[in-house]
Amino acid sequence: MAKKKNSLPEKELILELQKRSKLGFDCLYDMYSSALLGIIHRIVQVEEISEDVLQETFMRVWNSVGTYDSQKGSLFTWLMNIARNMAIDKVRSKGYRNESKNQDAENLVDMLDSVNHTSMNPDTLGLKKMVEELKPEQQKIVDLIYLKGYTHVEASEELGIPLGTIKTRLRSGILELRKLFN
Repeated sequence: MAKKKNSLPEKELILELQKRSKLGFDCLYDMYSSALLGIIHRIVQVEEISEDVLQETFMRVWNSVGTYDSQKGSLFTWLMNIARNMAIDKVRSKGYRNESKNQDAENLVDMLDSVNHTSMNPDTLGLKKMVEELKPEQQKIVDLIYLKGYTHVEASEELGIPLGTIKTRLRSGILELRKLFN
């Protein structure tokens, strides 16, 4: 029999997390782990490492829940940014780069196969559909930065657009996504 997943309304969940309760952590994990794993996996692209980054993400969230500010965005947005940043940090780390260079051909084939058949992706969240509602120039930037892990500078170089324009379009795209998400 499948284990029943825990769930709480966002405000109650935040209060439970701030009290550092087991229920709060269990609910947080049950409600958001698969979505965050999808975001992380899209950047890291190695299942085992993605799962490690997910665990590190939950540790970071647990230790910094006091810094969450609901005025700046939803809990999911805050969690997504932490997960995304941790995945990008992992990909940029020296150890990760060295490990990727040293993978043998069999592991590389397995990794590519798992990337093509990933079970959690932004489509599942409905995020991809929301991004498609943005203006095309905003879509490209949101996709590169939030879904592919590019930095602002890398996106600027990739698209041949000034850095300031990237930041402006990204901000307006995020504001539009917030409207759609709420």
